[in-house]
Amino acid sequence: MAFTATDVKNLREMTGVGMMDCKKALTECDGDMDAAVAWLREKGLAAAQKKAGRIAAEGMAYASVENGVGAIVEVNAESDFVAKNDLFVGYVEGVASVVANENPADLDALYACTYPGEGRTVLEVQNDKVLVIGESIKVRRFARFDSGLSVPYVHMGGRIAVLMNLNVADNCRDNEKVTELAKDLAMQVAALNPVFQDEASVPAEFIESEKQLRLAQAKEDPKNANKPEAILEKIVSGGLAKYLKEICFANQPFVKDDSVNVKQHIAAVAKEVGCDISVNSYIRYEKGEGIEKRSDDLACEVAKLIK
Repeated sequence: MAFTATDVKNLREMTGVGMMDCKKALTECDGDMDAAVAWLREKGLAAAQKKAGRIAAEGMAYASVENGVGAIVEVNAESDFVAKNDLFVGYVEGVASVVANENPADLDALYACTYPGEGRTVLEVQNDKVLVIGESIKVRRFARFDSGLSVPYVHMGGRIAVLMNLNVADNCRDNEKVTELAKDLAMQVAALNPVFQDEASVPAEFIESEKQLRLAQAKEDPKNANKPEAILEKIVSGGLAKYLKEICFANQPFVKDDSVNVKQHIAAVAKEVGCDISVNSYIRYEKGEGIEKRSDDLACEVAKLIK
């Protein structure tokens, strides 16, 4: 499979590795991007692929709860100035309200819903905002929880939004300790972006792939040249166990007290308030994640203007 200069550039941005090494990796892997990332990691050239994609598009992520129903949305625009525009922010809040109250099946259904207080569809209101604000606006994604206890958290004016959903008895839903717990957990998800909820949710193929990758990397390390396979297996297993603690939410140290992990903190709060508490699910949106932003060369644009 052939690859282009853009592929080399993208691989460099994903891994932080030099252009020539990225080109070599793509050559060795016949243009396969994922395989090239793995090849660079095996060679010790890339520590890890920590980005799911370039975080580039503007706009905002937003989460809210209405009548006990949690909703989270991401609405994109062309510039970061729009996220501070009251018209845009109000539109995003209205979209979240529609998601909570109308439960649309997909984006087409959402756009066809009536926007609150307007007597017009979400799409029609969006088109009006585009004309007034002067930028392209688009709802990218949304989700909702209609059961359990949902608590929203919006970070840095909409750069990140998290909707935390807990399983908790009805008589404990209004407990301040439970609400505080849910907000703290949402803030932790926003800050640390766990890949999996707990170890039980980690696919076996993910663990095996990570193990083989780390084993190959260990064998490439000159310091391990004379170490037997069994020792390398132990080294890899130890590193993998530590890695799973970092990427599994339940195993992460609790941000406000790192002497306990998230699971232990939830159990302590549950004991204090006298009811069972568990994390049902959570959703984290970061504005523009995975969307490649248009890259403008300002000097080039200026040069074109003065010709």
